Amino acid sequence: MYIIKTSAAFDSAHFLHGYSGKCANIHGHRWVIEACAGSGELIGSGEKRGMVMDFGDLKAAVRAVADSFDHALIYEAGSLREATLEALNEEGFRLIEVPYRPTAENMSRDFFRRLRESGLPVCRVAVYETPENCAVYEE
Repeated sequence: MYIIKTSAAFDSAHFLHGYSGKCANIHGHRWVIEACAGSGELIGSGEKRGMVMDFGDLKAAVRAVADSFDHALIYEAGSLREATLEALNEEGFRLIEVPYRPTAENMSRDFFRRLRESGLPVCRVAVYETPENCAVYEE
């Protein structure tokens, strides 16, 4: 299988509701999304001959996902009180509610599915919380 890889980064905060440890508190990361697209065969004709796909197309899609989460508080649905959400909204904070606990593992699956739904031949997505720690989702 041929695989190409690109990445994009974003800065956001999250917390793990119901967790007994430091990550229960709101904290931020410089998240990195690393996406791989793969194919058993290369494109056989046209301007993209010899490619899995155009790197620019993959990079643009990964960048769009990263940009959509940049500089926000990512939180699990039902994990914040309504009064807290109202106060944060009144202050103008950017909030992103997700239907899952915002772990790197769940985010890697979410980003994988977003890229696949956009029609890309994504085979693997890694989400780095730190330069040393990442979660990977692949199908």
